Amino acid sequence: MNVDLLKNTSSVSEFILLGLSNSQEIQIFLFAIFFLVYVAIIVGNLLIVISVIVDNHLHSPMYFFLANLSFFDLCLSSAATPKVTADFLRKRKTISLWGCMAQIFFMHFFGGGEMSLLIAMAMDRYVAICKPLHYKTIMNRRALIVFLLLSWAIGFIHTTSQMVFTVGLPFCGPNVVDSIFCDLPLIIKLACTDTYILELLVIANSGLLSLVCFILLLISYIVMLVTIWQHSSTASSKAVSTLSAHITVVTLFFGPAIFIYAFPFNSYSVDKFLSVFYSIITPLLNPIIYTLRNQEMKAAIKRLSSQHLGSWLTS
Repeated sequence: MNVDLLKNTSSVSEFILLGLSNSQEIQIFLFAIFFLVYVAIIVGNLLIVISVIVDNHLHSPMYFFLANLSFFDLCLSSAATPKVTADFLRKRKTISLWGCMAQIFFMHFFGGGEMSLLIAMAMDRYVAICKPLHYKTIMNRRALIVFLLLSWAIGFIHTTSQMVFTVGLPFCGPNVVDSIFCDLPLIIKLACTDTYILELLVIANSGLLSLVCFILLLISYIVMLVTIWQHSSTASSKAVSTLSAHITVVTLFFGPAIFIYAFPFNSYSVDKFLSVFYSIITPLLNPIIYTLRNQEMKAAIKRLSSQHLGSWLTS
């Protein structure tokens, strides 16, 4: 990234974010909601990460992936939510040019990584359900590390392939963004040059990738459900419960992403609310879904809470 080149070709040093409302009362209400949601995201996902690390009952591939999913959710939400929350208390909501670029970079980095990790989680469930006798052999420690590194690598490639073109765009005119954070399609529209090719790249990179991954995941889950249906048992009912949580999370994650990039560069306010759902609400729902539908995780969190409470009372 050439900082001098960007300074020479851009007269815009900051972007103005319009936010969700101009009403001061509504913005104070939104501040309280977003603040509470962000605290819940931090607490819920940290509980999962810590529980998986310290509880021996959760030292399995499925919970290894779940802990890393929670870490991705923490990072994804933290890329925008703190600034979005603080902006509700400001009359003038601005973000610097490079702050905007950094926000886009990290949101796509952790978003792409989480997308890849969901595929790894689906593969883990596929092996557990369809090839149970070979599960420990296939999903060994080396395979888990490879899947995790691939998730990080794909996230980095996903965001870099877009940012390498975006940071060099000249911004010399309008600097108003009708969103609560720097949304890549909206930022590209403000460039003082023809961005048609870059718009297609964004759609192909983000939208098509999301759609293809979602279809592949959908097919894999159908195969798993058919396998479970053919082998009805108590173990199968447990697998259905675990699988339903995975399917719910995948739908919540890919649904808004596909919608946003299937209908890009428009002026409908629904995009703004879908962006909020995708980057803020989903990281909150993931720990709720997995803890409410998973008895082992609920038991681990209770053990963790009782241990810390007991040590606090005895100290």
